[in-house]
Amino acid sequence: MKVATREIVRSIDSITINRYGIPEMVLMENAGKVTADIIVQEFPESKNISIFAGIGNNGGDGFVIARHLMNRGLDVNTCLLTNPIKLKGDSLTNYKILKKTGGNITELKNTLRNIPQADLIVDAIFGTGLDREVQGFYKKVINYINSIDIPVISVDLPSGLDANTGSSLGSTIKANITATYVLPKLGMCIHPGIDYCGKVYVVDITTPKNLENDIPYHFSDFNLVGKLIHKRNSDTHKGTYGHLFVLAGSTGKSGAAYLASLGALRSGVGLVTIGVPESINPTMEIKTTESMTEPIPETSNHTFGKESVKPAMGIIRNKKTALAVGPGISTTKETREFLYKILENSNLPTVVDADGITLLANNLSLLKKLKAPIVLTPHPGEMARLIGKDIGFVQANRIEVATQFSKKYNTYLVLKGSRSLVSTPDGKLYINPTGNPAMATGGTGDVLTGVIGGFLAQGYKPDDAAILGVFIHGLAGDILTEEIGSPGILASELANKIPKTLQNFSKFEINYFNKLN
Repeated sequence: MKVATREIVRSIDSITINRYGIPEMVLMENAGKVTADIIVQEFPESKNISIFAGIGNNGGDGFVIARHLMNRGLDVNTCLLTNPIKLKGDSLTNYKILKKTGGNITELKNTLRNIPQADLIVDAIFGTGLDREVQGFYKKVINYINSIDIPVISVDLPSGLDANTGSSLGSTIKANITATYVLPKLGMCIHPGIDYCGKVYVVDITTPKNLENDIPYHFSDFNLVGKLIHKRNSDTHKGTYGHLFVLAGSTGKSGAAYLASLGALRSGVGLVTIGVPESINPTMEIKTTESMTEPIPETSNHTFGKESVKPAMGIIRNKKTALAVGPGISTTKETREFLYKILENSNLPTVVDADGITLLANNLSLLKKLKAPIVLTPHPGEMARLIGKDIGFVQANRIEVATQFSKKYNTYLVLKGSRSLVSTPDGKLYINPTGNPAMATGGTGDVLTGVIGGFLAQGYKPDDAAILGVFIHGLAGDILTEEIGSPGILASELANKIPKTLQNFSKFEINYFNKLN
């Protein structure tokens, strides 16, 4: 599903009205009518409803909702947060219609003393256009609504939420349900925005669907991801599904190499070879049975170094179809030079994680010189090192950070975390909804590296490998957590859940956004 910014929604509305000739009044009527239907469906016992209406089109939607609920016999009181003389356009027209049809309208006049009793509140105060701090009487109203134990349905977006960033603009409604118009807004799909929205309905107000075609923001739902999974023919063999070369591990971190290889195997890759510093190769041969191992000449510190480059490149050039590098390789100077030489000379699609990302932070210009596509999978701390900022900056600006980095350095990026992001060099962004806090344990990132590397080796395009890898990895974690509980799941258990997740993909389908029955 596509996701919109406030600017995109404004553009869709403007083109719908001015190019296609659909009056704004029609759009407002459609929005209010369907929202009223949602209210009746979700809150059938609610008979006394208070609608808090602001000055703009969001308030206009509220006036339409009030009229439709009145016609259903409900007791509706519209609390107007502004002087009616400030209303304009279709919002003013719908205010006048509501008044003429006998609607109960209470002008609050900067006081909370006249608010009528209700068993449901409709938040129609601000829409998607708000981009400044909520202040004064509006802030008092939002704080009041949040303080009382009454369900709230927000119109288009919880008032006080930034539609683009998901941040709270000083004070924000915590809704039980949000009826959002045209498309989900970017800010309601990421943290902290998702915590304010409750159950989300996407309402079609009859804007032309073709206006959504060029939107670069996507929500990775089952419909989108399901189309990426390659179907397997019966007349195939292990060579059909690629050969991943994993360069990982160092003393004390052989587990990272093993988990990356396990993630790759569980993704369905035909063959995996693990290249490790030669002193830990005996350990790897004990750890893994299905993967092949290659002892790579090492430094005196038992890490990859200058002497490791030629042997590793020889393996890369011997019928490998993708490369995964970084987990547990250490961050020594020798390893850094090894990594740079490998990336400069390899022509394989590559996924880089963990120590590999930390080493790349010292030479980002290298990313612009690569012969093959590269996928980086940083967590917020690693992303902060890549851009020279702190973690707080990354977390507060995740979408901007991811998209700008991908475009600047021609990389595919997975910015990990709750609602992981996948960004591409051409400016597209995919928001991933799967995964949960039980996955916050050592090794799960190594598994993801292997899964993405496994899909690359099977011939998936880099963006598809990243989108599918992140979604399936998170979904396997969700299913595993449901089965055995949280916390306490192991990274190896997560990897072993991936085949079942892929096989029964459609059975696990979740509706992240709702439509009226």
